Amino acid sequence: MTAKTVLITGATSGIGARTARLLLDRGHRVAVTGRDESRLRAFVDESGHPDRLLGLVADAADWQATESAVTRTVEHFGALDAAVANAGFMSGDSIGAGDPARWAPMVLTNVLGPALLAHAAVPHLEATAGRLILIGSVAGLKNSPANLYSATKWATTGLAENLRLYATTRGIGVTLVNPGMTATPFWHDTPVPSFALPPEPIAEAISFALTQPPGVDLNTLTIRPLGQPA
Repeated sequence: MTAKTVLITGATSGIGARTARLLLDRGHRVAVTGRDESRLRAFVDESGHPDRLLGLVADAADWQATESAVTRTVEHFGALDAAVANAGFMSGDSIGAGDPARWAPMVLTNVLGPALLAHAAVPHLEATAGRLILIGSVAGLKNSPANLYSATKWATTGLAENLRLYATTRGIGVTLVNPGMTATPFWHDTPVPSFALPPEPIAEAISFALTQPPGVDLNTLTIRPLGQPA
């Protein structure tokens, strides 16, 4: 595959970090964003590819920060071939028994964040016939009681489809990647199920989406571990 420039939000750990490392190992140019400057600097320093990796401090839910990250990526590498809306988290609260003060940051990051990235990236992706990749979740395909995180991922599922209707008229592919249970820091203090996937298969799915030839729009990839009950 010809070397591409890929911007990944929320990429200092978990699926985003593994995807960035995989793409760097395969010769691509990668820009990563994160909110924590020290973690971002450590990730860049440890990458082993300083000439092809750009670290940008940015909050995915902030428009000015997102627009700046896209602009700086294009200025640094000369173009943008793909944007991966990976930033997201789960508050751990349920609607029936949670703390509403914790909900807004999750909703803004998980729902507004991908929309902001799409708005900033589409003009540049149109110039390269590129691809927009949204990281959804199996939680966005099935419901569970009072699960606000699941509702945000249902929103991502809908956003991917209405972005596809818009972006494909401009020659841009749109792919929704839905991970099942994956062993990453996403779980925080919650025990990770024994059957959970490592992040590598999700990174491979993202890389696979980037290999699609012109004229092919790969819309949805759902990757569950064997043993996940639903």
